[in-house]
Amino acid sequence: MTEPRFTPRVFSGIQPSGGLTLGNYLGAIKRFADMQEAGGHQTIYCMVDMHAITVWQDPAALTRNTRELAAGYLAAGIDPERSILFNQSRVPEHAQLAWIFNCVARMGWMGRMTQWKDKAGKNAENASLGLFAYPALMAADILVYHATHVPVGEDQKQHLELTRDIAAKFNHDYGVEFFPMTEPVIEGTGTRVMSLRDGTRKMSKSDPSDASRINLTDDADAIARKIRKARTDPDPLPQDYKALDGRPEARNLVNIFAALRDISTDAAMAQVGGQNFGEFKPMLADLAVEKLAPVSAEMARLMNDPAEIDRIMARGAERAREIAAPILAETYRITGMIG
Repeated sequence: MTEPRFTPRVFSGIQPSGGLTLGNYLGAIKRFADMQEAGGHQTIYCMVDMHAITVWQDPAALTRNTRELAAGYLAAGIDPERSILFNQSRVPEHAQLAWIFNCVARMGWMGRMTQWKDKAGKNAENASLGLFAYPALMAADILVYHATHVPVGEDQKQHLELTRDIAAKFNHDYGVEFFPMTEPVIEGTGTRVMSLRDGTRKMSKSDPSDASRINLTDDADAIARKIRKARTDPDPLPQDYKALDGRPEARNLVNIFAALRDISTDAAMAQVGGQNFGEFKPMLADLAVEKLAPVSAEMARLMNDPAEIDRIMARGAERAREIAAPILAETYRITGMIG
């Protein structure tokens, strides 16, 4: 059987949980915009609000957070004419394909998911069925578009491997080569941004210290202040990036500098190696303000016009369904369902 040729297509999504940070920007949203600019493939980006409700959400907060995430995408450079941008719940094909994948995936596969173990913990009996089945919906998110590439962080790589397992089992069970073996895209210095107060912990909106993170809603003064007060050590920056091993706070700031400049860490060290933090942190603060303050300002403008955000998401959902509906219909035909 010859290998089918799939349209080069990128899909990724973020949960609208509120409180976008520099980590979300460098680790995901900026990368999405870069992939749009790179061309050569169609880009589809989603606010995965159905995933969000695997744990209880305040309805008003979910609505606000979904719009805020859409504003973050747009402010970071996602063009709704060049990419498809929508919220997941507007495209029912995601849930419909997820049910089929629930019947393809095995309980053992789901039970081995690290995030299930981490989130359910010792309270698994009280966790939602949706939380357990979350990876099947994620597989449907990707495969309902026949996406060939997915930019993911390391914490989602296991779920993408499960997506490939589900696609392979479906193809094998029905004797077809219908779903692609989606490839992960894990790269770049900004894929994991750490706390400004503890370089061993990921930057998070849930950290009780606001000084630990840069929020995408922070103004220029707050961005600069947080960078200048970021925790460091007493030694100057080395010439060699590998010499930052054992210096998590210093390595984190260099990674942020490299990611904001769109250069490699080696190129960053060529620029800043040998500097003390009294020299480096003001340089990094100026760079962060230059790159992030316009994003913050555009997000604020968009959030003052929720009707425009909703219009963009509705149009994106229409375009998404133009791709998803035929793929779901063919899936139904393959499985023998009349529709």
